Amino acid sequence: MRAVVSFVFAGCLALLCQPVEAAPLPGAERGLRMAAEVVEYECTTDGVTDKQNVEINVELTMPDDATTGRQMSIGWRGTYVTGSELRVPAGGLSGVKLYAYASLTGIANLTSATGVSEHLSTIAGGEIIPLPTAAVSMKTTASNAGTASVRPAAINIGPSPTAPVIECEVRNADELTAYTLTVTRDGQSSTSPSPSATPSASATTSGSPKPTRTVTTTVTAAAPDEDDNDDDVAPAARDAIETPIGAAATGGGGEAGPDGRMYVLTGLAICLAAGTGLLLRRRLLAR
Repeated sequence: MRAVVSFVFAGCLALLCQPVEAAPLPGAERGLRMAAEVVEYECTTDGVTDKQNVEINVELTMPDDATTGRQMSIGWRGTYVTGSELRVPAGGLSGVKLYAYASLTGIANLTSATGVSEHLSTIAGGEIIPLPTAAVSMKTTASNAGTASVRPAAINIGPSPTAPVIECEVRNADELTAYTLTVTRDGQSSTSPSPSATPSASATTSGSPKPTRTVTTTVTAAAPDEDDNDDDVAPAARDAIETPIGAAATGGGGEAGPDGRMYVLTGLAICLAAGTGLLLRRRLLAR
């Protein structure tokens, strides 16, 4: 008797207790709008014939709030590929900075962004030129709204942007991924729909009034067809009706049919009653 009761109780618990799902971590669905890939450069040093082939892992970070008429910033961060570093010419370098550039296409009058690092320390000839540890902010301003494609561009080393000592041009520009930068008009959100024209509620016409002709028609409402059902509705329209606005479609819910657990519980109760009756009958026969 105790075994039958324990079995029924365990079955009820298994059916009624729902599994607990782990809650998502805060910000788990929020991704960073950044890109990192190897950029191949050909670097020319002022007064030196030989050129250097340099490879840098360049990481670009796109702004999420770019608007027209306001300066925006694209982050640039670079690390050398081992064995492909940029080295100082024989005379050494002192009092120079790194100038990073990005190319932009797709928006009129917006072609590039420029950033400058802090002064680099004095470096002896033949040593590796260190890349900035902090991200370099490449600045630009868009006068027109739209969507631009962004790619890493040249980097220069020198005391000023107009007097570079080392100029590095991109060799694999066509192989680089183009990353999207969306610029919205100032005061508008990038996700706001475009305003639609609203028809006027009334219209005023000039001229003499014309006679009005009234036509009376009788419309008889047809009785609803009993065979009509949701199958005549297009799937997209049916989903729009059944799914609340702003919520995800979660299935049939109450329309999915009766809950199967009630049948299982009823069967378990019948088994419990039958087992109890058998035990009582055996005791009565034994007497």
